[in-house]
Amino acid sequence: MTPIESDALEYLHWMGVHNYAEKTVECRRRYLGYFFAFATSAGATEAKDVSLEILLAYQQLLFSYRKADGAPLAVATQVQRLVPISQFMAWLHREHRISVNPALELLMPRPDRRLPEATLSAEEMAALMATPDVSRPLGLRDRAVLEVFYSCGMRRGELISLQLRDVDFDRGTIFIRQGKGAKDRYVPVGERALFWVRLYVGIVRPGFVGSNFPDHLFLTSVGTPLAPDWLCGRVRRYLAAAGINKKGSCHLLRHSVATLMLEGGADIRYVAEMLGHARLETTQRYTRVSIDRLRTVHAVSHPAAGLNVAMAAELCGALPNVRRALSMP
Repeated sequence: MTPIESDALEYLHWMGVHNYAEKTVECRRRYLGYFFAFATSAGATEAKDVSLEILLAYQQLLFSYRKADGAPLAVATQVQRLVPISQFMAWLHREHRISVNPALELLMPRPDRRLPEATLSAEEMAALMATPDVSRPLGLRDRAVLEVFYSCGMRRGELISLQLRDVDFDRGTIFIRQGKGAKDRYVPVGERALFWVRLYVGIVRPGFVGSNFPDHLFLTSVGTPLAPDWLCGRVRRYLAAAGINKKGSCHLLRHSVATLMLEGGADIRYVAEMLGHARLETTQRYTRVSIDRLRTVHAVSHPAAGLNVAMAAELCGALPNVRRALSMP
């Protein structure tokens, strides 16, 4: 183990002591490991050996890297791998293990301002909900899973981690414990979703539950929690069965919930709270998806949105090619 790796172990322990989420600590452990492999090849085995030049070279490596399919790393992924290094170097400086923090001059890549690649309409959501065969135990469980996704817009990991006691049928809420950033929150859940959860809990779950995971809400037929990748694959199959040819799975449902609620007039602050967004800016990108509302406002408020019918009729009479041009798609 190199000296800088030994420092990193103390840093990760410090994160645990200061109540950082376990997933956050594990991600930083992994991404720091990638950097240490690069730094060691550049001759930097101690923290004091890490220079701005080495950091910039690593940033350039991330920018130039190509995955197996030839695609570059997303900007968000590049930032995700650089931030742990910046935070680690800042900790080393605070602990007086290095005299100068070289990461202070490291500029992060500008984030993309991309819209979600796809969202589902209310009609597509209805088609998706109707896809599982609820006459079969697994179909009934899957219908309950999809309904909870649709009603609450929670993250995949949050749904997988739900405990039976987290669902309050009387109050119409679900308690999400230790969500992203190790934050707890309550989210509302609709009566329709609760109806399907009641059926699953009363009819199907007793035949699935075992001694190893007696408190988990959603279980496989052998009594284990749902696996993240398996769940995504399951949702994709239901999307295909519903005739929906859009990219995505569990997170597609989350995107769609946010968009549909905002299009329905929900206050963005409440949507952000329900989704567990730490920053309002994260939720604001969904407002840019609401093109139907924007078209309605445009039609009402823009002075050139409408067509002068009399002018169009006059042109059709005066110019022989107008009718043919107007009939073109």
